[in-house]
Amino acid sequence: MDVSLTLWVLTIAGLAVLIAADFFIGRTPHEVSIREAGTWTAVWVVLAGLFAVGLMVFAGGRPAGEFVAGYITEKSLSVDNLFVFVLIMAKFSVPSRYQQRVLLLGVLMALVLRAGFIAAGAAIIASFAWVFYIFGAFLIWTAWKLVQDARKGGHEEEFEENRLLRSLERRFGVADRYHGTKLFIRRNGARVMTPMLVVMLAIGTTDVLFALDSIPAIFGLTQDPYIVFTANAFALMGLRQLYFLLGGLLRRLVHLSYGLSVVLGFIGVKLVLHALHESGVPVPEISVPVSLGVICGVLVITTITSLMASSRQARDTEHPEERREGAEGAEGAESVEDAENVEDSEGGGPRQRRKS
Repeated sequence: MDVSLTLWVLTIAGLAVLIAADFFIGRTPHEVSIREAGTWTAVWVVLAGLFAVGLMVFAGGRPAGEFVAGYITEKSLSVDNLFVFVLIMAKFSVPSRYQQRVLLLGVLMALVLRAGFIAAGAAIIASFAWVFYIFGAFLIWTAWKLVQDARKGGHEEEFEENRLLRSLERRFGVADRYHGTKLFIRRNGARVMTPMLVVMLAIGTTDVLFALDSIPAIFGLTQDPYIVFTANAFALMGLRQLYFLLGGLLRRLVHLSYGLSVVLGFIGVKLVLHALHESGVPVPEISVPVSLGVICGVLVITTITSLMASSRQARDTEHPEERREGAEGAEGAESVEDAENVEDSEGGGPRQRRKS
C-alpha cells in the first residue's frame, strides 16, 4: 500500500484530535462507570470499523482485511496487558478517581514508544528478509512461555518495578502521597515526582515490554507500516475504557493466555512460512482471510470456555457446604454399608431386613 506523506500527516493529526477530545471529555478526575466505559468502548470500536471501511473503499479489500486482523490481534493482546495494569494500580494504591487519568497518559506514552518500535521493525524488515525467521521463532517461543505461565498461574504475581523506574525514583525522589493530578511537586526547594507520574511511567514502559511480542505478531499479518501503526493506535486508544468495562471480568478469562498462545504460535508459523517463501522454498502461505478466521475463532472459543470454567468454579465456591455435606453423606453411607457387611459376615449369611 503506497502511503503518501500527506496521508501520514493527516492520519496522525486525526488521531491527535481524537486523543485530545478523549482527554478533555474525561479531564475531570472521577470514577468511571460501567455505562461510560461501555459507551466509549463502543465509540472506539466503531471508529476502528469506519477506518477499515475507508481502507476498503480507497485501498481495496486486502489492506482492510489486514487492518481488521491486526486490530483484533493487538486488541486481544492488549487485554492481556490489563492484568498487569491491575497489578500496577494495586501496587501504587491509585485512587479510583485518578485511574482514568493514569491510563490515558500512560497509554499515550505507550503509543509514542510503540511508534518507534514499528519504525525500527519496518526498516529491519525492508533491509533483511531473514528477520522473519527470528520473528517467527520468537513468537513460537513466546507462545510456549504463555502456556507455561498460564499453568503456573502467571497473573497472580506482584508487579516489580523495572530498572528505569528505580533509577528515576533515585534521581528525583517520590512524594509520599498523591497530590491530585500533579506530576511534580516542590519539596524542600527540589522538584519531586508524585506517585501519579511513577504509575504513568510504569504503565507506559511495561506496555513496551508487551510490544516485544505484539509488534512481531502484527508484522506477521501485514508488512505495511501504515496498517501496523493504525491498528496499534486504535487498539491502544480504546484500552482505557476497556479496563473499566471489563473490571472483574478479567479474572473470569481464565483461558485467555492459552488462546493468545495459540494465536501467537499460529502467526509465528505463518511468519516462518513467509520467510521460506521469500527464500524461494515452494511452501504454501497462509492468506489474510484464513488468518482472520483462525484468530477470531480461537478468541471466541477461548472466551466461551473461560466463562464456562469460571462460572463452574464460582458455583463450587458459593456452595462448599453442600459439596462437603454430600461428600460426608456418601462417606457415611459407605461406612454403614461396610458395618452391615461386617455383621453379615459374622452372622454367617446375608442379613434379612424386616418388612414394614
